[in-house]
Amino acid sequence: MTAPSDPASLRDPEHTLPLRGGVLLLDMDGTLIDSGPAVERSWDRLFAELGTDLRFGPEQHGKPARQVLGEVLPDLGEDELAAAHRRIEQLEIEDVDGIMVLPGTERLLGELDAAAAQLGRPTWTIVTSCTRPLFEARWARTGLPVPDGLVTADQVGKGKPDPEPYLLGAQRLEADPTTSIVIEDSIGGLRSGAAAGSLTIAVTSTTPAGDLAPLADALVTSLDDLEVRVDGDELLLMRRGH
Repeated sequence: MTAPSDPASLRDPEHTLPLRGGVLLLDMDGTLIDSGPAVERSWDRLFAELGTDLRFGPEQHGKPARQVLGEVLPDLGEDELAAAHRRIEQLEIEDVDGIMVLPGTERLLGELDAAAAQLGRPTWTIVTSCTRPLFEARWARTGLPVPDGLVTADQVGKGKPDPEPYLLGAQRLEADPTTSIVIEDSIGGLRSGAAAGSLTIAVTSTTPAGDLAPLADALVTSLDDLEVRVDGDELLLMRRGH
């Protein structure tokens, strides 16, 4: 496998597909569902309540809420940080208006489930920076099943961009992280996947492609660009229609 940091892997991420792997480890927000407006509304409301003029931006996407708070409001005391964390969790759980399944999500997950039936083993799970209650509030809007091996932010000691979430996702599927493929829309998520030793695909839904390309083995505009086939005992992830 060519490491994502190797310049040879960065020449043209538009054309590095197909990729082979054992399992897919999928981010949720911005990758499987569009929750961007709800996320930004919630955070901007919290920032206003705290008396700041901060705005939620691409650099905050894909990170656990507590981590974002520590980064953007470093002067908060421990009690204030805990209170702000409880408040943003409440705001995000309450605001699920407009959350939509992104193009290609339902079809690609169906292909992965068909591959799982053919291979006799799990082929995918979700690794999200949401807590379990927030994941449930958002995922319930999709009508799609909760995958085995789900990893949420409250199940790890360190969130993205640390590799722990993706290492745990691979472990729960009994997969080697170095033969896993991570699909992400955020800089922090791609760094997490690359640090776990996985191949990475960037979805350019929330962050400019130019910011994602140096961290990704391939770039796509949405999951609708991708399809999955079984090849031997592996998954072949390829550009749709090729």
